[in-house]
Amino acid sequence: MSSDDSVFELEKVRDLVRSVPDYPEPGVLFRDLTPVLADAEAFATVTTELAASAGAADLVAGVEARGFLVGAAVALVAGTGVVPVRKAGKLPSVAGTRTYELEYGTATLEIPAGVVEPGMKVFVVDDVLATGGTAAAACGLLAEVGAEVTGFGTVIELAALGGRGRLTGIGVHALLTY
Repeated sequence: MSSDDSVFELEKVRDLVRSVPDYPEPGVLFRDLTPVLADAEAFATVTTELAASAGAADLVAGVEARGFLVGAAVALVAGTGVVPVRKAGKLPSVAGTRTYELEYGTATLEIPAGVVEPGMKVFVVDDVLATGGTAAAACGLLAEVGAEVTGFGTVIELAALGGRGRLTGIGVHALLTY
């Protein structure tokens, strides 16, 4: 795909992103990727573009929950395995845990035991980069278990919220910026 084709395809993806006002609370404009995921061509564009950013990763980590969907598809195209970064209490065996601040409170992420080996190169994927709390927690958790985080890929970056700034030393690959 040429650069011009890529820009055209990403504009089609942008047109499918649904804006939902006042969700999950008043004053928040939620960017819903469900229509993008439901459209085969748009989903293929997102997957292909993010997989190109995965480079020489050994593994793609998808962050709960929409990051699972995008991450699994990216891993398939990139020729890697995939690992979920889950909310607390969802895994039978845990290698590491990290609690962090959200826009709306706190949350905890966990990584499954016996999957990420020290020295593995991991590309982290999520649907949206907002304030960066979840992204930084996921990347930090992977580093704690010995992974080398090679980058962070996202479909949407909400630039005004400054999340990129919380990922110091990690390349951020955002397909769409709002």
